Amino acid sequence: MHVGTMIPHFKKGDFGKLRFRVHAHLSEQRVIANLLTALDDKIAATETLVEQADLLAAGYWRAALGEGEALPLSNLAEFVNGRAFTKGATGTGRVVVRIAELNSGIGSSTVYNDIAVSDDNIARPGDLLFAWSGSLTVARWFRPEAIVNQHIFKVIPKNGYPMWVVNQAVRSKLQDYKAVASDKATTMGHIQRRHLDEVVQVPSRAEIDRLDGIMGGLWSTALAAEVETLALERTRDTLLPLLMSGKLTAKAAESLVEVVV
Repeated sequence: MHVGTMIPHFKKGDFGKLRFRVHAHLSEQRVIANLLTALDDKIAATETLVEQADLLAAGYWRAALGEGEALPLSNLAEFVNGRAFTKGATGTGRVVVRIAELNSGIGSSTVYNDIAVSDDNIARPGDLLFAWSGSLTVARWFRPEAIVNQHIFKVIPKNGYPMWVVNQAVRSKLQDYKAVASDKATTMGHIQRRHLDEVVQVPSRAEIDRLDGIMGGLWSTALAAEVETLALERTRDTLLPLLMSGKLTAKAAESLVEVVV
């Protein structure tokens, strides 16, 4: 506003000259704020549920190791490496899961590809993914069906072990694997296939059977809450610009929010 000086600037007194077009009365704005707050509160509640379910499962796991056994991690699951599915990506279709998506979710740099891939390279809600390079991350996939990129294992339970056992076992080795990766004299630390043959402590078969209902229930509860969080966030992010622009009334939005809250 003040461009006739050496440095264009904005003065405190200029605020009184600014005018904004507001589409709704104050009462309507308060209703909008309450709707969005309700969604944010529900999102916070589901995120807390996931955190508490996973913490409780970890506690049960530690308590169950007293009379357990040591087994190679590779005895519990198959570790199927992803492939370079970002090359020649079409920009449409399914998300290509890279380490960035495991750590930060879907973003502007996310790659999409409609290529046909084998089932072992597809991640569906409830699958376990393990990034063996870079930041070394273990994650329960809860987003829509996606394609697993290179440097990420899809971890598939075998020999009758349930997913919750495999999840806890891989997580129990994570710090060891991170130490291995940090010693690599490369730009991106990683582990090798042979490290998957290292032993890990697991509960006895009898204890696994005893805990299966509880631990499976905690796993399912956390997964359902993560899926619900996605729906809540999608609803909030869709409603916000519509409400702020006046394209959707607060009354109409209330009905939509009631369905998901």
